[in-house]
Amino acid sequence: MSKILLLNAGSSSVKWKLFSQGNEAVIAKGLVERIGQPKANFAVTFAGQTMKEEIANLSYEQAAQLIIEKLATLKIAQLEEITAVGHRVVAGGMKFRHATLVTKDVLAEIVALKDHAPLHNPMEAKYIELMQGVMPRTPQYAVFDSQFYTDLPEMNAIFSIPYEYTKKYEIRRYGEHGISHTYLLKRTAELLNKPAQDLKLITLHLGSGSSVAAIKDGRAFDTSMGFTPLTGLTMGTRGGDLDPSLVPFLMEKLNLSASEVLDIFNSRSGLLGLTEKSDDMRDIVANQADPQFKLALDIFVNRIVKYVGSYMAELGGLDALVVSGGIGENNPWLRQALADKLSFLGLKIDSQVNESIEEGIISPEDATFKFMVVPTNEELEMVRQIKAQLA
Repeated sequence: MSKILLLNAGSSSVKWKLFSQGNEAVIAKGLVERIGQPKANFAVTFAGQTMKEEIANLSYEQAAQLIIEKLATLKIAQLEEITAVGHRVVAGGMKFRHATLVTKDVLAEIVALKDHAPLHNPMEAKYIELMQGVMPRTPQYAVFDSQFYTDLPEMNAIFSIPYEYTKKYEIRRYGEHGISHTYLLKRTAELLNKPAQDLKLITLHLGSGSSVAAIKDGRAFDTSMGFTPLTGLTMGTRGGDLDPSLVPFLMEKLNLSASEVLDIFNSRSGLLGLTEKSDDMRDIVANQADPQFKLALDIFVNRIVKYVGSYMAELGGLDALVVSGGIGENNPWLRQALADKLSFLGLKIDSQVNESIEEGIISPEDATFKFMVVPTNEELEMVRQIKAQLA
């Protein structure tokens, strides 16, 4: 049986899933956490069971080898059964518009695009290289978050800076979570039984990283993230929309370099910066009696409301508002809060359905547009894009 292995590498973790290439069923999945720390966690789920173990001082190189070894020793898959390995890559610039076979030149391009996603591309490139070493005869494919946004309208894609810089340095809005927003577009069209190109949608990917996409004519029309994934909504550790003048201001006040200030905006801001204690929405919801936690919650919701309202105006109407991601899928209170704040625009919610639904419409039948919960499935979208290239 032919299989496709998908990998999503982070700064200290690797998530993976193994799919059947034919029916696209998940055969197994796993997570390696705390790589490079005294005790790493290795977990594998298959055949309805989960196996966990702790491994001392596990390196990234060892983790890559261990994933393949476990697939074989647990009789999940043999190396020759894996026809392709897919990697999620955040930044592909304007060059990569579909799932791409990784060659030496493509890997160099991914590394060169590190300025567009400094927290993501370097690690993703490293892990592609590691897997090429572990599985030298198996084709490796990169699937890019940015590809969904390569045909944004110019009025939304470029910034109001000197045009010569825009052209010379390819400065534009590249976005993120494009794989997720692509899946949400296709799945929403299926659920509504309408052609994707006939829909006006606003899709919310809400997790530790969060983004909003406006979708029109089956394509991305606007997105909250910009040149890098820093801008847009308030996120777990990222500040979202900020005045760029804060960079020189904090450089002077704190005696820091520009890169150090950007590290603060990327790693110590957002929900973590506001609460000064946690970037986990579960902690924030549970501790609303604390004024800082309550403020963080209010800001998180407020930023979503601002984007949804502006995107409705941009689109000139709406067929569906779609909520997804770990925070969006698992928090009925958030969906209720959005309905309350956006009711003047016609957003309605069936509170009873909202409390129990896992996927589908949560607005009443008389609503002017649909309010929907659609769990994202980035891995399935990646598999389908890779299969299209293998065909």
